[in-house]
Parts: sequence; C-alpha cells; structure tokens
Amino acid sequence: MNKSKEIDVILDAPLGDALGERYLSYALSTIMSRSLPDVRDGLKPVHRRILWAMRQLKLNPETGFKKCARVVGDVIGKYHPHGDLSVYDALVRLSQEFAVRYPLVDGQGNFGNIDGDNAAAMRYTEARMTAVAIALMEDIDKDTVDFRFTYDGEEDEPIVMPANFPNLLANGAMGIAVGMATSIPPHNLSELCDGLQYLIKYPDAATEKLIKYIPGPDFPTGGTIVEPRANILKAYETGRGSFRLRARWEIEDLGRGAYQIIITEIPYQVQKSRLIEKIADLIYQKKLPILSDVRDESSDIIRVVIEPKNRTIDANMLMESLYKLTDLETRFSLNMNVLEGGKLPRVMSLAEVLKAFLKHRQDVLVRRSNFRLEKIDHRLEVLKGYLVAFLNLDEVIRIIRFEDEVKKTLQSTFSLSDVQAEAILNMRLRSLRKLEEAEIKTEFDALEAEKAELLLLLGSEDLRWVNISASLKDLKKKFGLRTAVGKRRSDFADAPESMVIPLEAMIEKEPITIICSDKGWIRALKGHGAIDDKIKYKEGDEAKFGFSASTTDKVLVFASNGRFYTLGCDKLPGGRGHGEPIRLMIDLPNDVEIISMFTYAVGSKLLLASDKGRGFIAQADNVIASTRGGKAIFNAEKGLNNPVKCFEIGEGHDHIAVSGTGRKMLIFPLDQMPEMNKGRGAILQKYLDASMGDIISFKGEDGVSWLMKGGKRRTEKDLIGWLGKRGSVGRMAPHGFPLNNKFTQ
Repeated sequence: MNKSKEIDVILDAPLGDALGERYLSYALSTIMSRSLPDVRDGLKPVHRRILWAMRQLKLNPETGFKKCARVVGDVIGKYHPHGDLSVYDALVRLSQEFAVRYPLVDGQGNFGNIDGDNAAAMRYTEARMTAVAIALMEDIDKDTVDFRFTYDGEEDEPIVMPANFPNLLANGAMGIAVGMATSIPPHNLSELCDGLQYLIKYPDAATEKLIKYIPGPDFPTGGTIVEPRANILKAYETGRGSFRLRARWEIEDLGRGAYQIIITEIPYQVQKSRLIEKIADLIYQKKLPILSDVRDESSDIIRVVIEPKNRTIDANMLMESLYKLTDLETRFSLNMNVLEGGKLPRVMSLAEVLKAFLKHRQDVLVRRSNFRLEKIDHRLEVLKGYLVAFLNLDEVIRIIRFEDEVKKTLQSTFSLSDVQAEAILNMRLRSLRKLEEAEIKTEFDALEAEKAELLLLLGSEDLRWVNISASLKDLKKKFGLRTAVGKRRSDFADAPESMVIPLEAMIEKEPITIICSDKGWIRALKGHGAIDDKIKYKEGDEAKFGFSASTTDKVLVFASNGRFYTLGCDKLPGGRGHGEPIRLMIDLPNDVEIISMFTYAVGSKLLLASDKGRGFIAQADNVIASTRGGKAIFNAEKGLNNPVKCFEIGEGHDHIAVSGTGRKMLIFPLDQMPEMNKGRGAILQKYLDASMGDIISFKGEDGVSWLMKGGKRRTEKDLIGWLGKRGSVGRMAPHGFPLNNKFTQ
C-alpha cells in the first residue's frame, strides 16, 4: 500500500452538523441496544444474549452447572462485543435473589450478598438457567420470534424472546440512556396473571380496576409499602410516580419493661452494611441520643438489632427518627419508559404494558400454530406416501431394485410428490415390517384432527385468548402464591400520619451558656456557669448578651431592621477562643444592630417597641425564621420608627410601664396592647420632643420597680398616679427614678 497516497474522499460539512449526526447515532444505539428493555420480554440485549448463550450451552435446570467464564466467553465472542466484566455483572445480577424477584440464573458459588460485597471472579463461579428463564424462551425453536445475524454474521440470535412469562413487570428494570431513563419495580407474578386474565376478559378495563388485582410492587427484599392508594393509581395511569417503602421491624421483649427493635427486612436496593454504618454514625455524632446501639446479627436471614437508650423511649418515635435520617425508608421511582415493539421508546401506563405483553403472546401463538401446521402438512404428505408404499410394497421394491431412475419412476407410477418419493427411498429395510396400515391411518387421523384444531384456533381470536388464558393459569400454578418463590414479600400499610418528633430526640440535651459580644461574636460554653470577668473577649470588644440554655433550644435574635433570626443552639460554636461572628450564621446586614437575644419558649408572647413609642405583642411561635434571611415582623422606618426593645412577657404579668426621655412615665393594663403578626405597632405613649426611654411588663399587685445605682432595687406599689390609657402622655416619673429613664441598667 502506498502510504503517501492521500484519502480522496473528504466530506466538507459544518462541525455542528457532523457532531449532531454522530451524537444522535450514539444516542439511538444506547437507547435501542443497551439501556431500555423491550416491553415484550422485559430484557435488555445483554440479558437476552446471556440467556441465549446459556441455552446454546444446554445449561437447563436439570443439567449440571458450567463455569461463568465459559458463558461470558460465548456471549462476548458470539453475540455481545463488550467488556467481559460488564457481561459478568449482568449475569451475576440475574442470579441474586435480593436483586431480582424471579431469578433467571441459578448460581453456584459466591455471587455477592446484600451487604454489597462483590461476586467472586467468573473463573470460580458456575451457573445454569432457572425454570423462569426456560419459560421466557419456551417454543423459541418453533419460529415464534424473528432472528437476526450476530455482529460478525456467523450465527443467529433472537430479536426478542417468546416470553411465556411477564418478565418486564415481574422482575422490573432499570437503565439510563441518553436523555431518558427507565425505572420499573418488580411485581408479584400471581397478581400479574390475575390482572392479565381480567384484561383478556375486559380489554378496555380502567387502571382503577386493574390495581385491584395488581395493588403495587412486590420487592425481593420485602418491606412495607406505605404509599397512598391514590398515588399508586396515578403512577400506574401515567407510567410515572414513586413508591414509599419502609423496612419491616418488630419489638423483641427483654423482660422488666426493656426491649429492643429487630429489623427483619430492609428496602429494595439498600446495602445492609452501609445502612448499619449510617446508623452507627448517628450514634457516634450524637444526632440521635435516644438510640444506644446497633448490631448486625444477620445470617441468611436479616436481623439488625436496634437498642434504645432506655426502656421509656417510644419505639414508634425511635423508628420514625430512623426513617427520616436513614435509608430504612426510601422511595423507588416508577418510570415505565420501554421500547414498544423493540423500536420506539415510550412511557407506558400499566394497562398499556399488559396489553403489549398480551399482543406479543398472540403473535407468538399464531406463529407457533403456523409452524406446527407446516410440520403437520409435511408429515401428512409423508404418511400418504407411506400408505401408497404399504399397499404396493412389491412393486415399490421391484422399482427400487431394477429401475435406473428410481425416484422419477416412483413419482410417475404412483403419482407421488418429491417429498413422498424421497421419504420412501430414505426408509430402512427393517422399517418395512413396521409399515402397517392401521398404524399409519391412526397417526394420519390424529394429525388431521390436530390440523383442524389449529385451523380453528387461527380463525378465532376468542379461542386464542382462551389458549393464552390457560397458559397463564399454568404459569400461576407453577410460580404462584403457594410456591416458595411466588409468595408475596412486600405488604401494604396506610401512609403514616406525620409524627412530630421532639428536637430533644434528635439532639443530646446538654446545658450551655450562650455569650454574644458587642461586636457580634457568639459562642456556647458548656454548663450553666456564672458569667463573670474571667470570660475573655477580643481587644476592643465587650460583653453584650449572656444567658443559660440547652443544646436543644433555639435562640431568637431581634435586630434593628425589625427582623427575627433563629439559631439552633446545637450549631453554635464551642467555648474555645472567642467564638464566631454571628453574621456568618445569619444574613445580618453590617449597618444593623442586634437589639435582643434570648431562648425561644413555645407559646410565649413577645413585646416589641420602637423609639417613637409604638409597639405590639407578637406570638413567639410566629417569629421563628426558617432561613438565614430571617423573618420581617416589625416595620422599621429609619428615623421614624426604629425598634429598640424586645422581650418576653413574664408569666402572670398584667401591666405595662413605659417611660420617655422627657421623664414622663405611663402605666396601663396589658390587655390594651394589640396582638399583631406583623406591623409598625400602635401608639404606647405620646411624646412631644422626646422618645421612648424604656418599657417593661410586670404584675400590678407587685408594683413597678427599677434598679438604682449600686444595684439596689426600688419598688413603687402605689400606681394610681401613673395609671392611664395606652397612648396617653403619662405623668412625671416618681422621685428617685433613674436619670437615664430605664427600669433596668
């Protein structure tokens, strides 16, 4: 070959068009030949080729096993030119009882386990087909399906299996193609047969009727499906949806009120080892203090032991916590995107998938019947020739012995066809004595009767449905609910009501002291220690807020922009160092100051007030913020209505005392304060050339008190002079009231 010779075929095309054409070809190849299953037999090409190769090797259930390496070698050498590991992985999955509802491969050796351990190398493991695989390929040698050449053109392979087994729904399928995917959960065969029988009887049956027979998936690993019936119906009607699946558990009594929880079944496609690691991690990180220990005591039966912290913990609450935090509860998606007729990818409903399977069974039955008719016609023709030979045996022998052109002479003498003459000539001499007229006529009559039945079957669609219905009954009897493999494994339960799990159940409760400096550095010290001079701050910084709390509490932060922010005490930085800036935890603008900081108490009431003497009462439950941006409660207006006070109204408090910078004090009943979810507030005290100095709540019978210099507290019980209506000006503050007009320093 002349290496200097240039390629004379160069296509000039835009790069985008060239890439688009090639990517489309790749996408179609992925969709058609690798990722999506055929709606008729529920198999992808690799699975179909594995089963076909095993059939060619005669690896039937009643025969011995052969090395998986032999099977994989035949698959990649004859039918599937891909990597050996990918083919072996597909073969292994077909044999795993925890992965496939009705295994198609019977494996011998280490084929992996539910913990996620891989199978042994293919040179160590052996395999053969199961009865389910045989049912999938039943009558494949009777012209029931089309064949095509293999990739090298040396052999044939089936385009689709005859599928006397609804494999797509029975075993499910998963795959990711280019721009599309499929996800079909496994179902119970007995229920599928009942649904198919009903669809044969009522071809236009609604999905609502079908789910009475096919209520939902049946997963290999069991579990409990808690998806509402309405959601299941919608999923099956549209071909898209999901199923909520939970682990199955029971309580084991240990005596004296103690117990432990035993998990006996886990959700489908969840690795047990990773599940246990996740639960153990929750215990280590103290994210679930009500849980004490987890142990794996499984053998061939799953037994995961969950130990509560103490006997008083409610088992249902503990399991609800685990459902939320681990894969003890999962969702399995439904996306019935399959190849219709082996060519067109489409999302089908449950009824459409069942109808496609029944149509395929009709096609297989017609082709099998036509194939049998051809065989019968050929045999009848041969028998007619045998009958002629029997009646004229001496003349036939003479022609064979003495004539030169025996075949032509036989045909012309007895008016035989080529097939008949060939059959007579191929007879052995020792068979001549067996040619008895009665036997030939008996076989002839039996074949004629069978032919008549087949012609009747081919001419009547109703009879064909009766035939298919009978085969479904046989299939149900072979793999039904009364068999070991057919018994339903997943049960159904009502969707659980939303259980409110106390925060204490998720976080270990520990006492802490929260410190926040003037410049916004926050930290949580362990214990309820006294706040004193030993607490260090950054240079130029000082204490501003300090109070006791626990790790299960929430902290409410009220800022000068009128917004409330919420912090979880368990997420606050520890007491080492100076803490962290609070502005890294919440979206607090730089020009906004923190007015108040305190722990949230369920059902408590907060009093909010501005420098212009406006305010209102807010429910603490309403100010909880779920985002970093906080929640706007007080309508702040710069220079006009700046919030300056926020505190929790004490239990039993029935009066409000407010003082202004003009030395006027007003006291009015608490019930005159408006309660609002949001706003700028009502007027609490009128000011002329002043602003609000301070505001407190108190019990009227105890009197109003304020803090004097030196820390001494003074109380005024005679309130008559200052009692008035909300919004009044008030009277001059009592003698000795602090010059800064504040009730507290």
